[in-house]
Amino acid sequence: MRTSRTDNTGSTSAIQLEHVSKSFGNYQAVRNLSLDVKRGEVIGFLGLNGAGKTTTIKMLLSLLKPSSGTIHLLGSKVDTGNYKLWEKVGYLEEATFYPDLTVTENLEIARRMHLLADRGAVARVIQQLDLGAHQDKPAKALSLGNKQRLGLAKAMLHDPEVLILDEPINGLDPASVVEIRELLLDLSCNRGVTILISSHMLEELSKLVDRISIMHKGQLIQDMKVNQLEQSLQKSVLLDGRNRIALMRILTEHGYSYEEDADGRLVLAEDRAITQPEKIAEILVRTGQPPTHLSVVTEDLEGYFLRMIRTEGRKHA
Repeated sequence: MRTSRTDNTGSTSAIQLEHVSKSFGNYQAVRNLSLDVKRGEVIGFLGLNGAGKTTTIKMLLSLLKPSSGTIHLLGSKVDTGNYKLWEKVGYLEEATFYPDLTVTENLEIARRMHLLADRGAVARVIQQLDLGAHQDKPAKALSLGNKQRLGLAKAMLHDPEVLILDEPINGLDPASVVEIRELLLDLSCNRGVTILISSHMLEELSKLVDRISIMHKGQLIQDMKVNQLEQSLQKSVLLDGRNRIALMRILTEHGYSYEEDADGRLVLAEDRAITQPEKIAEILVRTGQPPTHLSVVTEDLEGYFLRMIRTEGRKHA
């Protein structure tokens, strides 16, 4: 879990969505979404396929017009066709490039498209993304991870104030994931860049973002600071023994409730079990069924995400 940092975001909003909805015919892709992201904040934008994340991002980029509600980006109202916003926004959806051109040539074309007069921008972003060893290679010869780096380089080339990244660490090896994380943290902490990240790598995301926002069926169902998230993760006691049937009988006799996990081990979620697991061990030893495994485990981020989705699904069942 990411440790909290000193808040340097201030009170100025970089991204504001107020009661935003988007419909396609009878299908409502986004419903009454309100979200406020401060400058310099890093927010993890999560949801299953079809949750409304991509539609929301396209509205942020003025590629789609909301059916209702308003969107402001860096203090300016977002309107369809307001392409001036692209000067301040970097976007990575899927690494796109001219396959037969080199890394440098691809970035040079991007520089010209952004009308950047600074010719040194390409060299700087190549250094930032550690692409120096590959700058003269054709893009099609790059590994998946380096193609992703090239996509990030294009998104960062014009020194944007807001970065919107869809799966930015997809395809990267573990060492590269750490490098990209440190780069994005530096952009946020030291240069005040606001970053919105959509990713399925939930555990890695928790080391980077300030907030987690979860979308489900077009609605925002959870929005919290990462340092609050740890308090929301469920704990349980995981128990196993040589005779599971005997364990179940003993636990029931002593008033403990339990469930079985996919491997047949017993899971106890009651507070008294979590706070005093040694009492369970004492009872089992005294009754001749010492546990072969007993531990207090904390739900991981993926488990929390799936639990929130299931809870929301039951509300509308």
